[in-house]
Amino acid sequence: MPDHTPGLHLIVDLFGASHLDDMTTLDSALRGAAAAAGATVLADHLHHFGEGHGVTGVLVLAESHISIHTWPETGYAAVDIFLCGRSDAHKAADHLRAVLRPERVVITEIARGQG
Repeated sequence: MPDHTPGLHLIVDLFGASHLDDMTTLDSALRGAAAAAGATVLADHLHHFGEGHGVTGVLVLAESHISIHTWPETGYAAVDIFLCGRSDAHKAADHLRAVLRPERVVITEIARGQG
């Protein structure tokens, strides 16, 4: 069995979330999610679209990526977590849920490379 399997891809919708226009909190949340999952951060980039607008960001990981796009005006965040190998995508999602405190979460799971 290979050490690195194609992995699990989570599409995470956060409704009624907080801190969605706070770059510092979002950067910390993404890095904390990667750490909770046991993933290795290779690079990151976040961009704020200006006062009253959201943030887009991505962590490039040795195990793939975690990205976020936020709409603070509606309390919505779209998160993409794709992790392979021994990393745990659900632990990353749990960390983001704990930090951003959404009222409701919808997670869609996609098993990648399963045929």
